[in-house]
Amino acid sequence: MSPMAYPDIPYPEWKDTKTTLHLFSQIVGRVRLALAPKLNHWWHVTFYVSARGLTTSYMPHANGGLDIEFDFIDHLIVFRTTDGRIEQIPLAGHSVADMYDAVTSMLRHLGVAVSISEKPFDPSRVGSDIPFSNDSEHTSYDADAVHRFWQVLAGIQPIFAEFRGRYVGKCSPVHFFWHSFDLAVSRFSGRPATVSQAADPVTREAYSHEFSSGGFWVGDENIPEPAFYSYIHPEPKGLAEQPLHPAEAWWQPVGETHMALYRYSDFRNSDNPRQSLLDFLQSAYDAGTTLGEWPSA
Repeated sequence: MSPMAYPDIPYPEWKDTKTTLHLFSQIVGRVRLALAPKLNHWWHVTFYVSARGLTTSYMPHANGGLDIEFDFIDHLIVFRTTDGRIEQIPLAGHSVADMYDAVTSMLRHLGVAVSISEKPFDPSRVGSDIPFSNDSEHTSYDADAVHRFWQVLAGIQPIFAEFRGRYVGKCSPVHFFWHSFDLAVSRFSGRPATVSQAADPVTREAYSHEFSSGGFWVGDENIPEPAFYSYIHPEPKGLAEQPLHPAEAWWQPVGETHMALYRYSDFRNSDNPRQSLLDFLQSAYDAGTTLGEWPSA
């Protein structure tokens, strides 16, 4: 595929829109957290890439069920219910406070009894600690940038799914985490892992077992460009000395651990983007699981 199949999304050019959209996603994500039946490692809270954007998938509630979709073609939040109703909220032209009021009002209109927190999850990642209902600061919405962001997700989701399909053990879906705003897939060894008792409940559940995770994020203030990543928990000694493929990939120190990184720009300009991403995910997985002595079966 040519680079045109994977559009450019320079982080500095849309970071304000990314922050607003991230906060919008956390509002809807809180609804999913409240309604979806619990799954291990918080898999029940995630979104999924759809033919138009990102979807919660089906969520039951006391009076029926619904799904909520971020439509990044027509730029709407679409609510669909099991009694046949379809309602919409435009994504553009809203502050976070406006969107919080619009979403909660829509849920009441649809008969969905749910209470959600107004606090952004992990303010250091989302870039705001303002309660949703008070946030008149974040209003940016660049529709073209959001559309390109979705095109990237739609382009790489099948590659992640192909990588997932190689593994016969316990493996997550290819899903989008709204708290950290990244697409990810994780393989598990089947063995429990030690987690500090001082860790918060979210971390204790997420890191309760050995896993190797690969994903994609659009960038942040530390790494201000979109990139693919991979890491393993717990990290075995000597991981950062292991080779990665393609040659442009590298190990990035993250506190006392390391993360494999591969720039999206290198991916989209490679002769074979699909193969380059598969090579990256496989080499990082092999490095961690060989040193970690995962069960070969």
